[in-house]
Amino acid sequence: MLETSARLLALLGLLQSRVDWSGAEIAERLDVTDRTVRKDVARLRELGYPVDAVRGPGGRYRLGAGAKLPPLLLDEDEAVAVAVGLRAATGMAGFEETGARALTKLEQVLPDKLRRRLAALRQATSAGPVNTDSNVEDPVVDPELLNELAAAIRDHQGLRCDYRDTRLELEPYHLVGWQRRWYLVARDPASGAWAPYRVDWLHLRTPGGRRFTPAEFPGDLTDFVVREVARTGWAVHVRIRIHAPATEVMARINPAVGTVEAVSDTESDLVTGGDSVEVVAVWIGMLGLDFSVSEPPALVENLRALSLRYARAIGG
Repeated sequence: MLETSARLLALLGLLQSRVDWSGAEIAERLDVTDRTVRKDVARLRELGYPVDAVRGPGGRYRLGAGAKLPPLLLDEDEAVAVAVGLRAATGMAGFEETGARALTKLEQVLPDKLRRRLAALRQATSAGPVNTDSNVEDPVVDPELLNELAAAIRDHQGLRCDYRDTRLELEPYHLVGWQRRWYLVARDPASGAWAPYRVDWLHLRTPGGRRFTPAEFPGDLTDFVVREVARTGWAVHVRIRIHAPATEVMARINPAVGTVEAVSDTESDLVTGGDSVEVVAVWIGMLGLDFSVSEPPALVENLRALSLRYARAIGG
């Protein structure tokens, strides 16, 4: 049996990891009697933890919301930052379960207003696959903008926004985090077209758009984002002639890198991009296949500089 202090921490961990527990479940988990559970709950209350209970057979315990509980003395921006970080951690191998548990604990002990904001952010976001890196500084996204987008998704509230140089009205559907970027999947109500929009290129206008009835998304959200970003979401877009069949190119790349179009039995085009020509040049070299590039000029110049640098490296 655990000592009292260790048992109280274990009890607190149980209460934070799930909405509620029966007294019998807690007693079994901690290997104590029902009477000890009641005493430990009373001790937690004395320490300032609001533990709610329903008396009688099958009575249950839950951690009340709204108190500033140590060590979770977080202001709203800090709580959002923690939630975003935990959400990202759940998309990393080995952190799925622990990240989800920690996020649940965080939500359980925060005031109702903030808990609803974090729940909206959690439900509105997911993470895409990590496959490449960039030499470009990550864009800064205001946490409040993510909150506003998550709330609009939750409440089915249309958006009026400026996207780069274009003014748009959108029906927001979902947020996807990929390659350290945030993308809003949204539908154009006029055309019915779906597209991912980089959040750091998005500026909301007020008042917002009209409320809408969400349409069902046609397909897999993450696959859609990584495919469409390869076409429209990069700062640099290129079409590269690969001197190999399309099947061979597709076998060598992550589908998130771009799309492959067959040209002939021996050649294909790779449509891809990145945040800089330097990054694109590195990706192309990693294919291990012969290729030709004629544009954009900046990429041609970067490849020429790389070829000279590599030649010098081996004394050529």
